[in-house]
Amino acid sequence: MDPLVEYYSQRAPEYEEIYHRDDPARRAELAQIRDLLQETFRTRHVLEIACGTGFWTRIIAEVTATVLGVDASGEMLKAAQQKMAGVSTVRFESCDAYNLDRLRGQFDAGLAVFWLSHVPRGRLYEFLTQFHRKLRPGAVVVMADNMNVPGIGGEFVSSAASPDTCKLRDLKDGSKHCIIKNYYDEGELRKILAPHCTTLETHFGKAYWWTRYQIAAPTDG
Repeated sequence: MDPLVEYYSQRAPEYEEIYHRDDPARRAELAQIRDLLQETFRTRHVLEIACGTGFWTRIIAEVTATVLGVDASGEMLKAAQQKMAGVSTVRFESCDAYNLDRLRGQFDAGLAVFWLSHVPRGRLYEFLTQFHRKLRPGAVVVMADNMNVPGIGGEFVSSAASPDTCKLRDLKDGSKHCIIKNYYDEGELRKILAPHCTTLETHFGKAYWWTRYQIAAPTDG
């Protein structure tokens, strides 16, 4: 099993604790992300990458036409399906974020929360190409992820042989994991996304960053 999939499968029971930290600044920024999502995705057909336990799925499902949430972790998908049971406008599929071709449906919006930081730098173009290929011309995309906050999220591990940084994380079941966790400043993020966009808005807070953009055109590569 892929180490990242294994990590999140084992983390599924405790995952949503991150949204309930006793930190007013974090909660305020999460509220801003929630408001942006509901404003942006109203009446849209959304493809959500790395949907996890469905925390954000439930928030956007209040306003969207439809949502397809995909994740590579069966345990995460099981939690998401339980959360959204009976909601006919939402469906879930097990899928690799780098191989989205088999997904059915037409989407005019895309969402990826806390995913980009797990993409190896060498696969950023591959992921964005796959993602944008599934969206209609002019579709709107929202992404959000973590800022690097000292003391939060585990110990850094880096290697001169790799452009990626990793973090060591311990779970409540006693397991230990080393996962890719790349952090970006505003300049780096704009450099990554700008070639794919016609519009690009970014916001960097104390705990999280978030961005909204329109894709320039279907990607052929």
